[in-house]
Amino acid sequence: MPKYIIERSIPGAGELSAEQLQGISQKSCGVLNQLGPKIQWVQSYVTHDKVYCVYIAPNAELVREHAQQGGFPADSIAEVSGIIDPTTAE
Repeated sequence: MPKYIIERSIPGAGELSAEQLQGISQKSCGVLNQLGPKIQWVQSYVTHDKVYCVYIAPNAELVREHAQQGGFPADSIAEVSGIIDPTTAE
């Protein structure tokens, strides 16, 4: 199943409290439950003004639907074509 990276512009994201991040996570999980098992949230990285999320889904349209239903921005959705890490150099 394809993996996607979603870039979300959220001003002040890096200053959100643990409670606010929990609320966002709960909203996301609620939408995922409604969409069914074909889409999975792997994890997200919070930076100063953006959140980068990793999802597994059959297509980008389902990822976009999750964003729309949850009220989350999805500035870009990119399908991962490969993964590299330090072991790639060996």
